[in-house]
Amino acid sequence: MGSVDGGKLRFCIDRGGTFTDVYAEIPGRSEGRVMKLLSVDPSNYDDAPVEGIRRILEEFTGQKIPRSSKVPTDKIEWVRMGTTVATNALLERKGEKIALCVTRGFNDLLQIGNQARPSIFDLTVSMPSNLYEEVVEIDERVELVQDEDNVKLDSSASIVHGISGELVRVVKPLNLEALQPLLKGLLDKGISCLAVVLLHSYTYPHHEISVDKLAMSLGFKHVSISSALTPMVRAVPRGLTACVDAYLTPVIKEYLKGFISKFDDGLGKLNVLFMQSDGGLAPESRFSGHKAVLSGPAGGVVGYSQTLFGLETEKPLIGFDMGGTSTDVSRYAGSYEHVIETQISGAIIQAPQLEINTVAAGGGSKLKFQFGAFKVGPESVGAHPGPVCYRKGGELAVTDANLILGYVIPDYFPSIFGPNEDQPLDVSASRDEFEKLAKQINIYRKNQDPAAKDMTVEEIAQGFVNVANETMCRPIRQLTEMKGHETKNHALACFGGAGPQHACAIARSLGMKEVLIHRFCGILSAYGMGLADVVEEEQEPYSAVYGPESVLEASNREATLLNRVKQKLQLQGFEEQNIRTETYLNLRYEGTDTAIMVKSLVSDDGSKVDYAVEFVNLFQQEYGFKLQNRNILICDVRVRGIGVTNILKPRPLDSGSGTPRIESLYKVYFGNGWHVTPLFKLEDLANGHVFSGPAIIMNGNSTVIVEPSCKAVITKYGNIKIEIESIHNVVEIAKEVADVVQLSIFNHRFMGIAEQMGRTLQRTSISTNIKERLDFSCALFGPDGGLVANAPHVPVHLGAMSSTVRWQMNYWGDNLNEGDVLVTNHPCAGGSHLPDITVVTPVFDKGKIVFFVASRGHHAEIGGITPGSMPPFSKSIWEEGAAIKAFKLVEKGTFQEDGISRLLLYPSSDESDHNISGTRRLQDNLSDLHAQIAANQRGIALIKELIEQYGLETVQSYMNHVQVNAEDAVREMLKSVAAKVSTESAKLKGNPVIIEEEDFMDDGSVIHLKLTVDPIKGEAFFNFSGTSPEVYGNWNSPEAVTAAAVIYCLRCLVDVDIPLNQGCLAPVKIYIPPGSFLSPSDKAAVVGGNVLTSQRVTDVVLAAFQACACSQGCMNNLTFGDNTFGYYETIGGGSGAGPTWDGTSGVQCHMTNTRMTDPEIFEQRYPVLLHRFGLRKNSGGSGVHRGGDGIVREIEFRRSVVVSILSERRVHAPRGMKGGTNGARGANYLITKDKRKVYLGGKNTVEVQAGEILQVLTPGGGGWGSS
Repeated sequence: MGSVDGGKLRFCIDRGGTFTDVYAEIPGRSEGRVMKLLSVDPSNYDDAPVEGIRRILEEFTGQKIPRSSKVPTDKIEWVRMGTTVATNALLERKGEKIALCVTRGFNDLLQIGNQARPSIFDLTVSMPSNLYEEVVEIDERVELVQDEDNVKLDSSASIVHGISGELVRVVKPLNLEALQPLLKGLLDKGISCLAVVLLHSYTYPHHEISVDKLAMSLGFKHVSISSALTPMVRAVPRGLTACVDAYLTPVIKEYLKGFISKFDDGLGKLNVLFMQSDGGLAPESRFSGHKAVLSGPAGGVVGYSQTLFGLETEKPLIGFDMGGTSTDVSRYAGSYEHVIETQISGAIIQAPQLEINTVAAGGGSKLKFQFGAFKVGPESVGAHPGPVCYRKGGELAVTDANLILGYVIPDYFPSIFGPNEDQPLDVSASRDEFEKLAKQINIYRKNQDPAAKDMTVEEIAQGFVNVANETMCRPIRQLTEMKGHETKNHALACFGGAGPQHACAIARSLGMKEVLIHRFCGILSAYGMGLADVVEEEQEPYSAVYGPESVLEASNREATLLNRVKQKLQLQGFEEQNIRTETYLNLRYEGTDTAIMVKSLVSDDGSKVDYAVEFVNLFQQEYGFKLQNRNILICDVRVRGIGVTNILKPRPLDSGSGTPRIESLYKVYFGNGWHVTPLFKLEDLANGHVFSGPAIIMNGNSTVIVEPSCKAVITKYGNIKIEIESIHNVVEIAKEVADVVQLSIFNHRFMGIAEQMGRTLQRTSISTNIKERLDFSCALFGPDGGLVANAPHVPVHLGAMSSTVRWQMNYWGDNLNEGDVLVTNHPCAGGSHLPDITVVTPVFDKGKIVFFVASRGHHAEIGGITPGSMPPFSKSIWEEGAAIKAFKLVEKGTFQEDGISRLLLYPSSDESDHNISGTRRLQDNLSDLHAQIAANQRGIALIKELIEQYGLETVQSYMNHVQVNAEDAVREMLKSVAAKVSTESAKLKGNPVIIEEEDFMDDGSVIHLKLTVDPIKGEAFFNFSGTSPEVYGNWNSPEAVTAAAVIYCLRCLVDVDIPLNQGCLAPVKIYIPPGSFLSPSDKAAVVGGNVLTSQRVTDVVLAAFQACACSQGCMNNLTFGDNTFGYYETIGGGSGAGPTWDGTSGVQCHMTNTRMTDPEIFEQRYPVLLHRFGLRKNSGGSGVHRGGDGIVREIEFRRSVVVSILSERRVHAPRGMKGGTNGARGANYLITKDKRKVYLGGKNTVEVQAGEILQVLTPGGGGWGSS
């Protein structure tokens, strides 16, 4: 393991949430010393890492070191540590008290963020809390100069070159005198830490630096300025990163100070390094909050990548780290995969970090039986009280299931349970709980099928483990296939406490042939600390079109940054020959938002590979296409300096001969029954030992399960390689009656297919609407066109595509062939509005249609009377652009480019004298249609895989079973809702509950609903008779949109994660009077129905169920542009309060969840200045629970453009409920150049001049309960 310096010890430590792992190298011993301690054990010690070092030093020196005295350092060479101190402080919101300093007008910028709500079916819209307690608005402003050719740099220095090369105008210099009393006021309130984010500070950091200097001079103890942490464009993630850093760095510094104070004075000379989120080490002085959040998991990635890849396998690796509460998934194929932005506990962190995806399924995930299906997680039983077997009165968890099956062996698990912490795991308690659950499950199954055999406790435990495995497979498939890699071509690198128990099953499910388990799998994160290098990073923004001149400038900048990182590493004692460097350019295509960090590569002949060539290759690999004739833009220059340490070296084992020694025999349950299984201890096994499953290998505290028909090999370095034999026979399961385990697994598989289609569409599309704002949905359907699974991104698409598919089936009849792909967007053919184009592909098996797949995306341009295809004044459908009822986009495998181009460029109208503009962006339409075809193809490939695995008959049976399962859930919900809202007389007789509800559009047209709920059968009748007729305007709404609104409301009320499919509508009848504005003629204009009327239908349905007060009831659609560009956004508002919650402010409500463009990107790419983007204080209705506040958005236009606003709730306010008051109505104003304020009404198109300002005030949500 490498020589140990002069008889000194080396320590690698991972302080996790539950356990602290220590790996020590001891002089004169070939084997390292491994120790596991509880991370928090206040009755025995203050700090687990110090305790681990103390105990091992006592063993090594034979001298007692009292806990009260300092730990001597003369025998320690170095300590390397990863810690979850930062992560835990963030998750538990136990960081420092901080304030936020932000540019005036953007007080609420970080609270609003991108407006999206985390969970679209959560009516409470629960958002993570802010990290800051106070906000100081700083009266300063810089803006980007757009017309650079006509600008002279003036001597007054109000126009200067920013770091990125962009020209910047200082419109309002920073006034430090005015700021000083505001900062002093914070100190008086006990706040001594600041996060600072000022607009465009990524390129002009001077104002932030001045704030930092002033604050430190006043006595603040820590200031995080966004420009120093991540000098990249995008104010929201940069600001959130500064908040995370200010919130966590003092906590970390405090912990490190305490840690270091436990050692004697020699620590000044002692080498202590800490693991950062990017997989590199940093000294204590350079270890800060925003780089510490993935400290522990990063050690594991370094551990498996440096010990397994290249040494044990040539295959790329999927890292699978399964712990108590969650599972971390990562990938390694020869170099670390970094992401620049990640979200943890609601906080966005923008800094290079290893790409590690966390899944809410671990050993502690809760087990439930709900609506006839097995559910695992996402809730966890935690470390306290933990699973049932921990003897603390906990609930059933995955660990209990593994214990019942014999995958966890109490004899080899620490006896640390019970009142005196000296008892083993309690198997009988787990079995008792499972027996109670078995009764409930078997009663349910007998009701479904009287002939059903009772399930045993073991079958039930095995079922839960299978569902848990499928829950973990879904993100693994996404991680690999989203980047264009095949999952089955990887090996599974498995570690963490619980991972090796599940490894064989997960690898088999993913089609992998090889599992690798490191000999230190239980402490691999700690071991990885000793394999990591010291890393220093520098980055700066540089904004330019890629070309000879800009490449030269970029390489000059690289040289300066390289110099800086080398100096930092040399100051830490690294010689020139031990320093490696990497350089990167962050590049993107013009007009897209997807930047790729491209590493500088050297070709075989020693010459540098052109960044642009490498970018085009990476883009093609990740997104599946190239963009022809598009400029490539440089965004940032980044360098990474690596001080190579190479401290721990893997040591080969001696070869073993003969058969390995069996330690003992245990009974283990595998799929079909109990097997007597040999148990081996890893320390008794030698290089070359081979044995077939079933077998158990005890590796310290980790149990490795080798399943039947798998083979385990002990490798040269003492690791375990398991070869998985693929089983090709079709899986046989019950078809007639749903198997309760397979029901959950098929739910996951069907949803996984829809999600992967969505990932493919997002990956391969080009338009901002689909790629960034996520305005799309993907779904799969049965051969009858019934919805099987829908990956919901935008609720207004929910269930609405089913009518599209059925319309196409009726239209084409038998005229569909393999290789055909259909396209449609007409409202009378099941569409929503014309910009939403749907692509439908039939799935054939042996010449018969067995499924359909479809994807719907919002195209930014489809023709019509205004750019952006969202005209506020359209009166007839032809004014809204190209309308396609049915066309074969691909016929027998051939893309019909001429035909679709004609339909999009030359829309036809029944009135021949109308000359309608066709699409203004044909190439973008064609690119996105190709992406939709690719998404459907992905869906077809996955469906065929499923059919190959289970057989067509089984897959189609479960397609029906999942729909029945959703139907049961909705029936149960309707019964319970009926009980809640019914009158006394209805309760007595079991009579139907009848509720009438209505609300008005701003023009006075009414939506009337008579809702009848049958409390016995759990059925509902939504009768919209009494709704106004078709309107002479564009807020007519196709029937599919009302169906989507009803499905959305039902799914919100069920409040359980059921799949969205046709079953949700089985207990529901919807009647919409033909000719009403919810079922208009095929000539009616409908562009506003999808975005406005859908929100009002939702408000009416939720009011009928008395679920919550009305939300803002609008999407506030804003488009502007000219013949060179178009821009579209929807603006959030206040959500309605409910019986137990306040409404949320500044968020997308109900039928939309699209993202808002970052203020800096907005100003960088469009001719606008954003003066204000914040909450509209006190616009939410009052009550026992307040409604959420709306938003104020003020945009100044820098040149003449056409602006269109399409909005509602400008006349009729969002209503409160149960005595709560109404939310404030919205308003739209134009402030002209001569300072007149003109009211625009709810719907208008106006040609604005340079210097004019649009002000949009969005509605607040209604309050609940009379206060």
